[in-house]
Amino acid sequence: MALEKMVMPKMGESVMEGTILTWLKQVGDTIEQDESVLEVATDKVDTEVPATHAGVLKEILVEEGDVVEVGKPICVIETEGEGSGDSGDTTSEKVEEKEEAPARKEEKIAAEATPAPVEDKSRFESDRFYSPLVKNIAKEENISEEELERIPGTGKDNRVTKKDILNYLDTRKTSAPAPSVSSNGAASHQVKPSVPVSVSGDDEIIEMDRMRKMIAERMVDSKRISPHVTSFVEADVTNLVTWRNRNKNDFKNRYGGSLTFTPIMIEAVVKAIKDYPMINIQVDGNKIVKKKDINIGMAVALPTGNLIVPVIHNADQLNITGLTLKVNDLAKRARDNKLKPDDLQNGTYTVSNVGSFGNVMGTPIIMQPQVGILALGAIQKKPAVVETPNGDAIAIRYKMFLSHSYDHRVVDGALGGMFVRRVADYLEKFDINQDL
Repeated sequence: MALEKMVMPKMGESVMEGTILTWLKQVGDTIEQDESVLEVATDKVDTEVPATHAGVLKEILVEEGDVVEVGKPICVIETEGEGSGDSGDTTSEKVEEKEEAPARKEEKIAAEATPAPVEDKSRFESDRFYSPLVKNIAKEENISEEELERIPGTGKDNRVTKKDILNYLDTRKTSAPAPSVSSNGAASHQVKPSVPVSVSGDDEIIEMDRMRKMIAERMVDSKRISPHVTSFVEADVTNLVTWRNRNKNDFKNRYGGSLTFTPIMIEAVVKAIKDYPMINIQVDGNKIVKKKDINIGMAVALPTGNLIVPVIHNADQLNITGLTLKVNDLAKRARDNKLKPDDLQNGTYTVSNVGSFGNVMGTPIIMQPQVGILALGAIQKKPAVVETPNGDAIAIRYKMFLSHSYDHRVVDGALGGMFVRRVADYLEKFDINQDL
């Protein structure tokens, strides 16, 4: 017999830790390799973690609700034969003894997972661990080391989380004096405190769930980071609608799924990105990262009312049939809470179909660190002027609005407007005679 340590796996780029939600197996249970052992929540998605070895669950090293860093042991599995783990008399105490000091190990993991910007390390010489994100916020807000030490932490081992430091900043700014005036006459920047909420006895107070809190934080962060501009274009999609109506039954008979408008429009977006590759970029400080892969995120509304954005990787390598199968698969798994962390990683541009809710247009918020997002409005029948060999005529056409929000730091109005116009051009010139 041998004992194998199972560690918290790396569940996607930039994911450094996970919260233990539920242990699906208990001490003494027999486990098959790749069988789910526990459920873990990250800032990206909730997912099940499979066993790395077959055997018997010998010991659970972390409890439900604990926040565990990537690479830290979470349980011990007893396997048959000689393994690469510790010998048969290994205990959790021995496992713990072999670990690096928690603070030093977390710093190592943080350095490997997310390259932190260069900073004055002398500011944070402390026995208390601070994540790179907390350090960056402290540096940007001019929080001294002594002040940082006084912030109460709600994380494991009194660790200061992002929420802790942001709450502290809100409190500090609320009690701060009025903005001073600099020598050049400009008032110094000050964030306004949140407006107090009036609650009566008839009101219902609903606690935000974990996903809603994350969505709220990311939306605020995106607006804070990116100056949003939105350009609108109306497209005539009559050919597209005619083709889809002609082929939807054939598609369902072949593949057992629905042929929707979303993958057809994603194909047009991919073509436009190829024409305007500077839409497929990200901002890293003062540098622009031009992405080689075209990975399209698609916003999916969940039964809970929350929103999640799975990603179609290498969308430029799929035809309409492949895109449709991928869209249907991701949407179904999203609603069934079956998405994997990789399904949410590395998006380079996002599409949101607001038309599915009956909306004709919208002003979507950018998914950071992307620089653009396209809202697809509802398709409606409208009277329109069309050109014929005998002159202009009024006809009933299918029309829709495209709303393109983009980061005005790096995408000017000309590029943002030309891109969405090109998407509309591809939709309007859709080949009505093409096969599935």
